[in-house]
Amino acid sequence: MDKKNSILVVDDEPSGFDVIEGILFGENYELHYASSGAAAIKRIETVLLDLILLDVMMPDMDGIEVCRWIKTSSAQHIPVIMVTALSSKVVLARCLETGADDFIDKPVNPLELRARVRSMLRIKKQHDALQASLQLRQDMSDMVIHDLRNPLTSIILSCAILKRTELQGMQQHKVEQILQAGQQLQSMIDSLLLMAKLEADRLVLERSSVDLCELAQQSLADFRAIALAKQIDLISDFPSHHQSVYVDEALLRRVLDNLLSNAIKFSSYGSQVTLRISFSSTQRVRIEVADQGKGIKAELRQSIFDKYEVGDCVNGVAQMGLGLAFCKMAIEAHGGKIFVEENQPTGAILVVEI
Repeated sequence: MDKKNSILVVDDEPSGFDVIEGILFGENYELHYASSGAAAIKRIETVLLDLILLDVMMPDMDGIEVCRWIKTSSAQHIPVIMVTALSSKVVLARCLETGADDFIDKPVNPLELRARVRSMLRIKKQHDALQASLQLRQDMSDMVIHDLRNPLTSIILSCAILKRTELQGMQQHKVEQILQAGQQLQSMIDSLLLMAKLEADRLVLERSSVDLCELAQQSLADFRAIALAKQIDLISDFPSHHQSVYVDEALLRRVLDNLLSNAIKFSSYGSQVTLRISFSSTQRVRIEVADQGKGIKAELRQSIFDKYEVGDCVNGVAQMGLGLAFCKMAIEAHGGKIFVEENQPTGAILVVEI
């Protein structure tokens, strides 16, 4: 037997509910009633709904306010039909601007109401089916990514063992290449798994008191050999008095590593990359990673933080759109923000504020 669609009718006049109940009688709907905006919000938070019929004119909290709350909450996917005795185009425009999906005039026409309800329920069903499909795809993707870790770990371990043997010239070089590629893949897989947890709000930040300048020095030290290969100077600009920050140390270290890796990757030979840290009087911290590359086009300064967004190919290297997406999620999980600033005369500055 098909599940009944659940509909909430919000009207300060009980007679308004009686009219709608009479019109929808026999349509196999499960009707709920709320007599005020506040009561409606309580119902929305506790009942799984498929549709809301919302009266505009109500005391204290009118239908427009309730609709605005709905469309900025976790219930924003529920279709809302505004029911109003007002024919003003201004009122109808306000209803639509706050996110209402449809509206119907009072007195309610039975034929029109049944048609509009069926239309909205079809849209809701399509939305639910799409969300279920997307969730299944995401779950399968996460499972595959997770399962890749075991064979990849074997590859990395085998390469580490081979490095200790008496390999000659090209053999040693190829083992090094395989090991580096494996470590890069491992880092990408770890980032994808962390991003999946961040997106699903399943990642619990393990905050502790961290000396940020010391953490940044460790990150710089790990990248000096890579920078040296491109004759890039890594410069640190830290305050003389170190301050601790209350953050997830492992996540913030990955953010620093990603930003430094990007800056080095897209910088030209013989240039500089600067890691700068400053603290404000309000205990906020600002981290800057500045390079002297070609910079980031103005139209790309937001989209480069999107997952899988591909930026310009620089120095023969195309951006994956994964590292910066991870950085954005990790910093926002800390309640901070990340953005791009120009670095005149050339280059760009990636800024983190926490």
